[in-house]
Amino acid sequence: MMIPKELLYTKSHEWIRIEDGEAVVGITHFAQEQLGDLTYVELPEVGQELSAGDEMGSVESVKAASEIYCPVSGEVIAVNEDLDANPGIVNDDPYNDGWMIRVRLSEDPEGLMDAGDYQHVVDEEAH
Repeated sequence: MMIPKELLYTKSHEWIRIEDGEAVVGITHFAQEQLGDLTYVELPEVGQELSAGDEMGSVESVKAASEIYCPVSGEVIAVNEDLDANPGIVNDDPYNDGWMIRVRLSEDPEGLMDAGDYQHVVDEEAH
């Protein structure tokens, strides 16, 4: 399973890439694999302020629906509009084309895991 080392992770299976005071956020390969083929992605509005831990949207698949939580605090400055027409992009490429939102950080992120720690979470849930 892919767990890119350059990203940060949450226990609720979101990934975060920090770039120049902004964070790109999506769900992990493990999360999309557990959900199955995504049929719908709901994301916040551009301009919305989110705090770390806030619900930022949801994903639906043929198997289940699940909330997605924002791992960082800040203003939503972009959403991946390609997911409206083709939510399966998240299944095909969760760490690149399947990104969900971009947030301008209002504070330094806290409580995020590196790839090694996230691997332990996945291993525990897989057993």
